[in-house]
Amino acid sequence: MGSNTSRPRHCQVVAMPPETITIRNLTITPLELTLVERLEPPPAFIVLPQESNLGLNNITRMIAGRGGRSSPASSNNNSGCNNPFHHDPKPRLVTASQALSVPLAPFMESPTTVFPPSEDCHHQGEQLRLTFSETTCPSNRYTCEIPGLSEKSIELVFIGENNATAKEITAIYLPHVPYLALFSSAQLASWMSKLPDEIPLSSLSIPGTHNSATCHVALPSVRCQAVTVTEQLDNGVRFLDVRVNCPNLDVDQPERPELALVHAAFPVALSGARYLSGLLEEVYCFLEERPTETVMMSLKREGTGRGGDQLFGKILRKWYLGSDRWYTKGRIPSLGEVRGKVVLVRRYCCEGLGEEEGGIDGSVWPDNVADGVCGSGRIRIQDFYEVGRVEQIESKIDYACRELERSARMCLRLPCGVEELRAQREEMPLYINFLSASSFFNSSLWPDRIAGKVNPRMVEYLCRNHAVEGKGSLGDKVVGDAATGVVVTDWVGHGGDWDLVRCIVGWNARLQLKI
Repeated sequence: MGSNTSRPRHCQVVAMPPETITIRNLTITPLELTLVERLEPPPAFIVLPQESNLGLNNITRMIAGRGGRSSPASSNNNSGCNNPFHHDPKPRLVTASQALSVPLAPFMESPTTVFPPSEDCHHQGEQLRLTFSETTCPSNRYTCEIPGLSEKSIELVFIGENNATAKEITAIYLPHVPYLALFSSAQLASWMSKLPDEIPLSSLSIPGTHNSATCHVALPSVRCQAVTVTEQLDNGVRFLDVRVNCPNLDVDQPERPELALVHAAFPVALSGARYLSGLLEEVYCFLEERPTETVMMSLKREGTGRGGDQLFGKILRKWYLGSDRWYTKGRIPSLGEVRGKVVLVRRYCCEGLGEEEGGIDGSVWPDNVADGVCGSGRIRIQDFYEVGRVEQIESKIDYACRELERSARMCLRLPCGVEELRAQREEMPLYINFLSASSFFNSSLWPDRIAGKVNPRMVEYLCRNHAVEGKGSLGDKVVGDAATGVVVTDWVGHGGDWDLVRCIVGWNARLQLKI
């Protein structure tokens, strides 16, 4: 004890010394790194075998430090253990420690003199225990161990005296950099409850899912999601992308027509049709239990049905959208207007709709664009999806990062009066940034494989590069409120991994600095 932890021990044959850890505090709480302890490897450091060739086995687990130098944990492990290695829960031996005083200002990046856990041949599985204190209340202290041993994000452990004053903080560790990002831990099932009513939806960082209903056993190129819509909502998703088949039928028939959920021409499940009515019941049940939340729903007509957009719109208006559970006005609402409601994003053309019933207009949707504006001007999108070669995934990632930069530049001027706030709302588009892409004929470019490459890169971007002044690919590199807009994902929640959703939700903390 008392020895310096700045430089780890190495084997006799040494490479260049590793870089020291950089920490970025993405919470509103000023913190200080006060102590670093180097822990011996767990007594029973047993690496689990590689699971299979599913592309998502390699996502966030590796990049976020859960598994570090080991294989990712199997989500189907019959032993019930979700850890990348089994370990003895007894207290760990501290092999070295160092007292520090590294200020971590909110939304700032701070270099340290701390070397990462050793990767040499003698110390594989070594961890660091970091202790932080709140600058304004030093008795409030927190610890975390990196890399983490569990499948999920590293939750900082509060070790202060008054639990009532504890903050909830999540750490994501990127071992290959090495880099540690600290986020405010939102309760994902109700994260909107902490935000004020007057904030427009376009100023928020909102996780979404692409082809949200495609969680069932289906053709590999059709399935885009790992978990059900209910699980998505419970874990923070607030934008659903829904595609519906419309047969040619009489809108005035005596009973509500059932509309099947599809992905392009294909049903979302091989075991039988799934219907819009069932999906809506899931959403309504969630909102009844969580009335502080809202769910944006993009509705689009797809499939082989012969009903056109006009018929589709009439069926929806008569049989599905008529209740007070829906917000169908054409403008982007404030959060307070739509708590407990579903917000319609209309991706179909329908004549004769007034400003009160047409939803947010996405009917003129530019196809396969890196950055485009819908005909109404209220939605700005990145939806480059035609990836024909593996090499094009890098282009997709670049387009997604650029759209995040554009969204981050928007700035809500607060405090302000009601009229000024309404005017600002009209000026600010809703950014919708799709991380999805695929190729039907190339198995290496099916949705799960692309998500396995894109999702961890977006986690890293949101931890290290998002909303950094002067850093980015756009010309002015200006940062406003740092909102991500709506980020639409594939295969989140696979194996219990919600880190990408946590990163997106975490960026809403930046708004709290000005409220």
